[in-house]
Amino acid sequence: MVSGVARGHRVVLDQERCISSGQCVLTAPEVFDQREEDAVAVLLTEDLPPGEVARVEQAARMCPAQAIRVEPR
Repeated sequence: MVSGVARGHRVVLDQERCISSGQCVLTAPEVFDQREEDAVAVLLTEDLPPGEVARVEQAARMCPAQAIRVEPR
C-alpha cells in the first residue's frame, strides 16, 4: 500500500487490489498516475495539493476495485 497525507486527511492506495481501470487518474491526475508496465495506479505525491482532497474522495468512490481510501489523519 502507498499513502499520502494532506490537510488532515490521508489517502491510501492498495496497489494489490488495483485492477488498472484508470478512473483515479482521470479524476485526480495531480495525485494518481499508472505504471507503464502494468497500468497499476501509483501516487504522484505524498503531499496532496490544496483542493485535491475532494477529487481523491471522488476517485475513491469511483474505483471499481475499491483500492483507494481517504481517512482522517
